[in-house]
Amino acid sequence: MNFIENESEQKLRGGYYTPDDLAEFLVRWIATRQPETILEPGCGDGVFLEKLGLHLNDTTVFGFEVDSEEAQKARCRAQSVNLTNIKVHENDFLGWAAEAIENDVIRFDAVVGNPPFIRYQYLPSVFQSRAERIFKDLNCKFTKHTNAWVPFVLASFALLRPGGRLAMVVPAEIIHVLHARSLREYIGEHARKIVLIDPEELWFSNTLQGAVLLLAEKRRDKYESAQGVGIYPVRGREFVKKDPEVLFGVPRPINGKTVEGKWTRALLEPRTRSLIDGVTVLKSVRRFDEIARVDVGIVTGANKFFLVSDETVQRFGLGKWSHPMFGRSQHCPGIIYDQMQHISNAKRGYPTNFIWFKDRMVEDSPAAKAYILHGERSNLNKRYKCRVRKPWYSVPSVYSTQIGMLKRAHHIPRLILNELNAYTTDTAYRISVKEGTARQLVFNFVNPLTALSAELEGRHYGGGVLELVPSEIEQLLIPLPVNVRTDLRLLDKLIRFESVDDVLERQGQTILSPLGLSSSEQSELLFGWKRLRDRRNRVASKTAQDQREQKNLL
Repeated sequence: MNFIENESEQKLRGGYYTPDDLAEFLVRWIATRQPETILEPGCGDGVFLEKLGLHLNDTTVFGFEVDSEEAQKARCRAQSVNLTNIKVHENDFLGWAAEAIENDVIRFDAVVGNPPFIRYQYLPSVFQSRAERIFKDLNCKFTKHTNAWVPFVLASFALLRPGGRLAMVVPAEIIHVLHARSLREYIGEHARKIVLIDPEELWFSNTLQGAVLLLAEKRRDKYESAQGVGIYPVRGREFVKKDPEVLFGVPRPINGKTVEGKWTRALLEPRTRSLIDGVTVLKSVRRFDEIARVDVGIVTGANKFFLVSDETVQRFGLGKWSHPMFGRSQHCPGIIYDQMQHISNAKRGYPTNFIWFKDRMVEDSPAAKAYILHGERSNLNKRYKCRVRKPWYSVPSVYSTQIGMLKRAHHIPRLILNELNAYTTDTAYRISVKEGTARQLVFNFVNPLTALSAELEGRHYGGGVLELVPSEIEQLLIPLPVNVRTDLRLLDKLIRFESVDDVLERQGQTILSPLGLSSSEQSELLFGWKRLRDRRNRVASKTAQDQREQKNLL
């Protein structure tokens, strides 16, 4: 978990300034409509104001910047290009925007800028309440997992006049994170067309956060059709030299389930999307929640105290309360967790033991009392999850399941056959089979369709690691062919020592062929997965097939 005291000043301010060429590109796009009034909700150092002055002579600009020094920089930069009809307000945009939305006193022809990237929990309480107010005013579902940029963009789009344009730099996570769903749905409903310019590289130094350019044009009235969202992938910065109006017209937007949920499907070719839709209706393809149940792992509140190595068990004499556990990717390099893997982990010094003080008899044990006192000296009993239970060292909801699943994955998510009945913490999920057997589910889970489904349903943050929450796992597509030999030991070995691409191709032939999918259709699913996996990891593909695929996408 991240704590506010560990974060940099830049991260707490959300101040990642836009490069000149990207700012100019966005301004050129809104300038084609010759807007008379423009909103810049987070001026920063004034780069957008400077570009507005260079491209628009007679326009009124409303700017907002809470930092007085930055606000003065922005004013000076505007004056340097003779942008005179401008006012930079030194107060919070969200508070002003809430009043403007509720009173309907002002609307803008265009919005341009780069909103702050600040986690909700890092915002001062007054800003948190203003963010919630924006969601409420627009009848959007609110979550405290949100980030400041979400209500900024939401309010900015709401303040556009019909037919107005919004051009902003936003985190690439707008495509898939749950906390931006309300924003995606609101813009999807009210925009005529949405285009994301999606780079292969990171634009901002000193951060793992990917960014995209969001271009959205509001519908002129309720009768104008909403085309949906299109994505324009780019490599390098040559695109900024092109006419932004032309680029806005290139992607073929898609609507329906994409705009209602996540926009990830828009990254795929139309034929891949059609193939997925066709496979979904097959009787042998099921949703995960139809055949299995997902539950979070054990929540200890202090993993370093409850998850320990053999050395700690021996030093404190905790053998009586020690139970086998796993919970990290290095604990489970394959798909089977057995005694051999457990012993190997222990030899490496991994925390393979879960300390479970399940009754008050520990108070009669000098060893247990000494270890509990050791935890109290570190104030573990005062942590939230610990202090709300009695006694603090007795962890609830302790049980194991036949299958475990790690929350995060680099290439593909995997189910782990838990032959040792080991426990798992909340870094993993506990999976219970409702239909079929555990061995079948673990084996069938590894295939191109499920891997692609995971990319479409999951989310990722800085560093490119794929993460799935239970509600997303429940939506995964699982093929269940009949009479397929499930050689788990062989698959476990292949996953450990072969490339994941080769493993998926092999599993596709084994699992998808019996469903009637041809080799070319299997390749299409595999290629779709590679595209999303490589994008998530910011890997630039240079094959002729990639170039063909990008051309067809556009």
